[in-house]
Amino acid sequence: MGFSKDDEDETNGLSVVNGGESTAGGVDKATAQKLAQLRDEHRELDAEIEALESSGSYDVLHLTRLKKRKLMLRDQITRIEDEILPDIIA
Repeated sequence: MGFSKDDEDETNGLSVVNGGESTAGGVDKATAQKLAQLRDEHRELDAEIEALESSGSYDVLHLTRLKKRKLMLRDQITRIEDEILPDIIA
């Protein structure tokens, strides 16, 4: 779908500090876990979509729904990343 493996970098420059309560940039543990969960689900959907497409015979409606779900996940990931890393005007 046009996303490279670089788009799915799991760490994204975040590191755990203060006993796991927050990460660099002020991200709480729950947000970091949610982001990791969304990335995992996105990666799994990508693999499932590739497998369906390579099989040659698949339900087009099912494939379309998987792709829509993957795009929704990408939007959620981007939204959370934008909250974590605010725009810096240089």
